Amino acid sequence: MSPSPEVGELIEKFWESIPPAWRETRETIRRIAIEQFDMTVGQFQVLRRIRKGVDTVSDLAEANRTSRPAVSKAVEALVQKGLVARLPDAHDRRQIRLVLTDEGNRLLAAIYNQAEAWLAERFEPLSSAERTALLAAMDSLRRIFEESRS
Repeated sequence: MSPSPEVGELIEKFWESIPPAWRETRETIRRIAIEQFDMTVGQFQVLRRIRKGVDTVSDLAEANRTSRPAVSKAVEALVQKGLVARLPDAHDRRQIRLVLTDEGNRLLAAIYNQAEAWLAERFEPLSSAERTALLAAMDSLRRIFEESRS
């Protein structure tokens, strides 16, 4: 069954809007991390994932779809920079957990603050009515994708 014309138009607008907006936003965040904080993309991805709770080299390698040696190298560089700490697991001393240091948290906050400022520049020219419409549309997008996970 093909979608109604209105739904077909929504799908087309989705593909024209969301992926390019996300790519540009993601690229801006990466550029900030690399240029202003002297990080590789791999190091930034490790920091970001540790912040989200991915806390072992194996899990990071799986989440980043990369090799354990590549992740280990990125982790070591982050430890040397004082952004990540290694902690023994309380239940299994063979496991090492990774946590962000206070400096690691500050660095990520600085990156995301700059990214939000960049986004604010994009949204600022919109009229009040456009912002209201965009907020409603984003709420709708979030809702339908959350419902699809249920």
